[in-house]
Amino acid sequence: METKAVIINKYGDKSVLEEGTVTLPELGANQVLIREKATSVNPIDWKLREGYLKEMLPWEFPIILGWDVSGIIEEVGSEVTDWKVGDEVFARPDTTRFGTYAEHVVVDDHLLAKKPANISFEEAAAVPLAGLTAYQGLFHHGNLKEGEKVLIHAGAGGVGIYAIQLAKHAGAYVVTTASQKNHEFLESLGADEIIDYRKTDFKEVVQDVDLVLETIGGKTQEDSFEVLKENSGRIISVVGEPNQDKAKEKNVLAKGIWLQPDGKQLSFLASLLEEGKMKSIVGSTYPLTQKGVYDAHELSETHHAVGKIVITAE
Repeated sequence: METKAVIINKYGDKSVLEEGTVTLPELGANQVLIREKATSVNPIDWKLREGYLKEMLPWEFPIILGWDVSGIIEEVGSEVTDWKVGDEVFARPDTTRFGTYAEHVVVDDHLLAKKPANISFEEAAAVPLAGLTAYQGLFHHGNLKEGEKVLIHAGAGGVGIYAIQLAKHAGAYVVTTASQKNHEFLESLGADEIIDYRKTDFKEVVQDVDLVLETIGGKTQEDSFEVLKENSGRIISVVGEPNQDKAKEKNVLAKGIWLQPDGKQLSFLASLLEEGKMKSIVGSTYPLTQKGVYDAHELSETHHAVGKIVITAE
């Protein structure tokens, strides 16, 4: 079927975004077609748009960007048994050139989670990529345990807002970095200690950290080694492989991770949202138009958006 979407036909700056119509692949036996209500913006969207991932993802054009979806199932494949037309769902779909800046999205049934009734489609769309990245970084790769100390960089960002809440829920002591204006907000999410990175160098005031969830790269990543516990500390980075020589020097684990879509983990996050143990934070919303996506990317590229940037499909 055809769907309206915001697409790119070449790599480049925000001016390459355009509205278009794309023919989606035929629905597979274990897939569903979702009428989208909302999607969200992640930094990987504009990195892909600029061409940074073209070797890793050598796709044909047109490419639909976007990695999060919430909406209503409109059609189910012949072997789908757990889902039906009319179900309200959300997902981080498989990584293909048919992304989620579109009115319709095809998703494998095992990647779906039921949208909690107590949150909006916008709040649901904000969660999958950022929430799963936080969850996998903290627990699957970072092995965070109750009573441990975790440093979460950029606490007010997309991954940070969920990581703070998930780490707190697991019983960790949560340290985070953020500008002064976001301190009260991050306290409300459960952060125990907040460092204003504009005034204070975190490595001067933090030590004996069990786990660093690193979302910035560069000098921040390098400096994070200095605050880790020797022999048992872990750095998990979502923005590239950390320095392995430094890791050997301190005898710590340092790992760059790439998110794996996972419907079961997303369903666990949905249960936390449903029980009020985690909240989804939508910072701003834009319409699914060329201008809407352009403006959303512009905000995301500042690295100073608070909460998630959401795009509404209707």
